[in-house]
Amino acid sequence: MRAHIEASSASGGATLRAKIAGMDCGSCALTIEDGLKQLPGATRVAVDFTTETLELEGEVSREQVARRLRQLGYRLADETGAARPPAAPAAGNFLGFFLADPQQRVAVGAAVAVLVVCLWAALSARPIVHQIREAILIASVVIAGAPIFIKGLRALFFSRRVSIDLLMTLAALGALLIGESGEAATVVLLFTFGEGLERFSAARARDSLKSLLSLQPEVATVIRSHAGSHEEEHGHDHDHDHGGGDHPGEAHEHTQVVRAQELRRGDLILVKPGERIAADGVIASGESSVNQAAVTGESIPVARGPGDAVLAGTVNAEGALRVEVRRVASQSTVARIARLVEQAQAQRSPAERFIDRFARWYTPAVVVLAILTVAVPVLFWDGALLNPADGSRGWLYRGLALLIIACPCALVISIPVTVVSSLTRLAQLGVLVKGGEQLDKLAEIRTVAFDKTGTLTRGRPSITAVQARGCEHEPLPPECARCDDVVALAASVEGSSEHPIAHAILEWARARGLMHRYPPAAAIVAAAGRGVTGQLQGSAVSVGTEALMSARGAGAGVKQFTTLTESRRTVMLVARDAAVVGAIGVEDPVREETPQVLATLKRTIPSLRTAMLTGDNERVALDVARRIGLDEVRAQLMPTDKLAAIEQLRREHGPVAMVGDGINDAPALARADVGIAMGGAGSAQAMETADVVLMQDDLTRLPVALSVARRNRSIVKQNIALSLGLKLAFLALAVPGLATLWLAVIADVGTTVLVTLNGMRMLKAK
Repeated sequence: MRAHIEASSASGGATLRAKIAGMDCGSCALTIEDGLKQLPGATRVAVDFTTETLELEGEVSREQVARRLRQLGYRLADETGAARPPAAPAAGNFLGFFLADPQQRVAVGAAVAVLVVCLWAALSARPIVHQIREAILIASVVIAGAPIFIKGLRALFFSRRVSIDLLMTLAALGALLIGESGEAATVVLLFTFGEGLERFSAARARDSLKSLLSLQPEVATVIRSHAGSHEEEHGHDHDHDHGGGDHPGEAHEHTQVVRAQELRRGDLILVKPGERIAADGVIASGESSVNQAAVTGESIPVARGPGDAVLAGTVNAEGALRVEVRRVASQSTVARIARLVEQAQAQRSPAERFIDRFARWYTPAVVVLAILTVAVPVLFWDGALLNPADGSRGWLYRGLALLIIACPCALVISIPVTVVSSLTRLAQLGVLVKGGEQLDKLAEIRTVAFDKTGTLTRGRPSITAVQARGCEHEPLPPECARCDDVVALAASVEGSSEHPIAHAILEWARARGLMHRYPPAAAIVAAAGRGVTGQLQGSAVSVGTEALMSARGAGAGVKQFTTLTESRRTVMLVARDAAVVGAIGVEDPVREETPQVLATLKRTIPSLRTAMLTGDNERVALDVARRIGLDEVRAQLMPTDKLAAIEQLRREHGPVAMVGDGINDAPALARADVGIAMGGAGSAQAMETADVVLMQDDLTRLPVALSVARRNRSIVKQNIALSLGLKLAFLALAVPGLATLWLAVIADVGTTVLVTLNGMRMLKAK
């Protein structure tokens, strides 16, 4: 793996980001952090075990960091060394992963030698055999344990930290001191094998992120054009089309295979059936269905044709496509997803930060407890220091068992593996969560507030009624000059607006041939949440709500449109100067999946409340809420009113999530405990602003996000309980001498593997 090193300016100096190799468990990250904090100039150090990343702020050079890592027994990922760990394993290839590590091969050889000599000694009573057995056991401790001993001393010297390696060193040497060479060898070998198993489990969790990175193909087939048979293109491969002549000056096309990283905006690429699309782009020609499951989580292939957007990493099904590249590989949707997921995995949740702080005093505290366990009974109660002849355990032996049990690996790794697995699984399901903290907050949500337009509804409203002053027809007149004039006036001021209602008005005006009846209005002013005004031929034209009409002095003219304003439509009033000249009724159909999503939320989380926060009129909002089953409606809200509504919901019910489109609702998304943006695929703004992004424009992913977040919290609690519960159980066994050293090692390693596998269950979450 190539080291990923970045440096950027920061207030406290440069920021160095790098990949680290050689970490075996979560406590390794704490050891590295403590070691790098000792470097002069380091102001902040953060090491994440699950992603193998380092972030260091301060005036510290890369060479200083690399040297300190080597002193601690680790290295930057691009450096070679004897202690180089194996590459990430193929799925299920545990044996290959295990034997690729030199330390594991040495341990396997030592274990075979120990088993053979112990079996020989059991079958023979000759003294020389038992002497050979003792020599091989001691040699196994020294040879297989040397890397552990060195690493433990390095951590103590350079990081001022009592690490698990140091604890194992003390336990093994203490066992040799009291004549328990068999126990010492067992401790060293089991711990070495356990480290390999932990490393394999962590690598499997990391592979889930690499699967996202591997979605984007490494090569692409580019279609090149040139005028003349003598012009040459250089590339990895050429596949010339032979249809047509070969005369100088004649235009030709040929294909050229290039690295995906070399693609540029405007390139035309050929995507054959069964191939992954190499870049975000637009189909220039061809029709096919595209499987987007790997990027957006959408399981059913979607039909795509000329003019449709396609995403890198998605799979072309049956037809050949020519795709015009719109984003380079590094800025493609799948690349941004992978980058954001990796950043999210490196952000620690509050529980992780607490466990890290806890582990820093927990291990020294247990070491002190082990010392007191040996010293107090021996000094004050005449307890036996060494193992008595009756086969019971001496207090030194019990203290050594406590040292092994003190290892915090299971506790430290219990949360990050679960969080990493959850974040990656959500990304696979089409939900991008920005970090462990946001995932934790998502599990606490008690109220989900929705924007209406574009979230609960399709966001593509259409005109369903037009009424000019004095007209009595309903709802849409086939031919009415006065009604057409109302729409033409509205179109003159809505021409530059991006609001969905403005699009509906402009679409109607184009269909009726009204776009050029009036020139575009000047001095356009948007009144947030109320409408828009402009100057047209010396008159002020306003399009908007009753509140806007009142503010413009035209409130009295609204009464003649009472029938329309009391309907379930959204009504935009049109005024010229101080007179309302007409009204336009707009309806935005509710998404088909909205009632089902709300019913699912109620069924899976009965205590969850749902609310609508909208700027639309109250009658329309109440009608939509009644049809889809919302608990609460707050209508006719200005953007600032939405912020106040979120604060009130938080006070009344607890943490609030806001679901919107990520653009118009940005302030509300930011104010909520968790901001959830819809339709993130291809939307850089949604990805950057929200805490959670639903990659499809599909609400069905919302129950998925909440369900996985709550399950993640449940498994985190299980892992903490397992880690601490088993530790306490073995502490209780060690003090009376009921726990052996090898059993303590098995308990420590077993607990670490157990919580890792339990956390990795989230990779298969439904």
